[in-house]
Amino acid sequence: MALFTEKGGAGGDAVTGLSIIGAGMRVVGDISADGVVKIEGTVVGTVQAAKQVLVAKGGEVEGDVVSREAIVGGEVRGGIYAEERVELQATSVVHGDVSTKRLFVQEGGEINGILRMGEDAGHPPQRGQRPAVRQPAATTF
Repeated sequence: MALFTEKGGAGGDAVTGLSIIGAGMRVVGDISADGVVKIEGTVVGTVQAAKQVLVAKGGEVEGDVVSREAIVGGEVRGGIYAEERVELQATSVVHGDVSTKRLFVQEGGEINGILRMGEDAGHPPQRGQRPAVRQPAATTF
């Protein structure tokens, strides 16, 4: 992918705003970005990105992740709400709900929460509300 055209100007395929929270860095507060957020350190707060949130191996988020796509190799202690896709790598641990249209989990990836999938998934619940959970039908033996 070219970042610059031959004339030196920004190309149309350029990555829109890559923001990196480096290893050893700790951010307390919410993060909002138009492009991609890569977390190698720790964020205490909600991470929201228009395109993608990437929590690298060793990275931690203590809050919700809201994006079009989320890729997790580290740890998330909060919900993941991705409009299109969530990828959990082998080293990932999620302590919270995951809501998305599509999910890919590598062997070893962990989800400790409720999983919601489908066309209506991917959006965080309204403040103060939790999505309704369907109760299983009663089973008699």
